Amino acid sequence: MQLAKFGHACVRIDKPDCRLVVDPGGLTEPQALADVDAVLVTHEHFDHFSEEALRRAAERNRALRIWTNTAVAARLTGLGDRVTVVGAGEAFTAAGFEVKVYGTWHAVIHRDIPPVGNIGFLVDDTVFHPGDAFTVPDTPVDTLLLPVHGPWSTTGQLIDYVREVAPARAYAIHDGALNDIGTAMVGGLLGDSGPGTGAPYRRLTTGTSIDIAAAE
Repeated sequence: MQLAKFGHACVRIDKPDCRLVVDPGGLTEPQALADVDAVLVTHEHFDHFSEEALRRAAERNRALRIWTNTAVAARLTGLGDRVTVVGAGEAFTAAGFEVKVYGTWHAVIHRDIPPVGNIGFLVDDTVFHPGDAFTVPDTPVDTLLLPVHGPWSTTGQLIDYVREVAPARAYAIHDGALNDIGTAMVGGLLGDSGPGTGAPYRRLTTGTSIDIAAAE
């Protein structure tokens, strides 16, 4: 299994003859959706969901299927049964990947900002993408995709979140708004010079694939 990041919050997961993308949004490189048969979308915010990009991809590939929540599905009218609404506790197969759904709501940004729905996806019992939330799956997580920067979190909360999930490793996502100084600061606190999370932390270079072991 291979994992690649494509800008900010989007990742692509590959295994032989199977390719899946999570959260292709407005900050995602277009090539992320090339030759993809399955897309998962955690929530409706522009940095996770681009209606235009998904409609273009669906036009190019008639086999493309999309799994997401109610709010995103409502914006993809016209695609019919190629869009499936899923929620917490559900499981399904997407382009050869086994996917489980966790969580319901986006993390609170401010009490005066209405919350939006947010679901996380555990792929092949190995890779967990929480979207914009601190959702903790009720099963061991090998690879946690960690949203390291947003208006709804602090680095201290991230440290506690990684400790609670207790993954084998954590990779940074949701870092498109960080400059080099911010990236180094967050990396230092989540890495060896921080108070400790119990899991090695790494930031992926956009477009570069790395090998990850599937869960046994």
